[in-house]
Amino acid sequence: MLPMKNAVIGIIFNEKRDAVLILERRDVSVWVLPGGGIDAGETPEEAVVREVLEETGLRVKIIRKVAEYYPINRITRLTYAFECAVLEGSTTTGDETRSVGFYPIDKLPSSFFELHKEWLDDALANFDGVLSKPTQVTYGRIFWYFLRHPLKFIRFFLSRCGFPLNKF
Repeated sequence: MLPMKNAVIGIIFNEKRDAVLILERRDVSVWVLPGGGIDAGETPEEAVVREVLEETGLRVKIIRKVAEYYPINRITRLTYAFECAVLEGSTTTGDETRSVGFYPIDKLPSSFFELHKEWLDDALANFDGVLSKPTQVTYGRIFWYFLRHPLKFIRFFLSRCGFPLNKF
């Protein structure tokens, strides 16, 4: 299995803050917030700007750091969430992205990843300062997700093992 890197998430709202930029992953057909792993020698701030550009085609600037979600088990990693604003560009898809766009917060796709919904809610709450809380990925939650979505889980597992099914 590929090593787990610390991660970043970019939360990008429209001007009215009633829609958010999300993408459909190519390897596992779920909708998520843009983000990914932090490369060696890269800061979380650099990583979120790079990941958003790679996955959406948009250049962004960081507005604020929303939260740090710390791991509670071996299946999670330290994840930094940032609220960002678009500087330039237009949405595009790539190797990891099947579809990308702004969706109304009250009408997110049914396959929007539930953990990312929790992170979105944290950003919408506009807490003062940076939240520090545990990642809510438990072994029980993973098992329940597997029971409800076995094919998505298998595709994700293969992707993590270095065998992404991005062509489909």
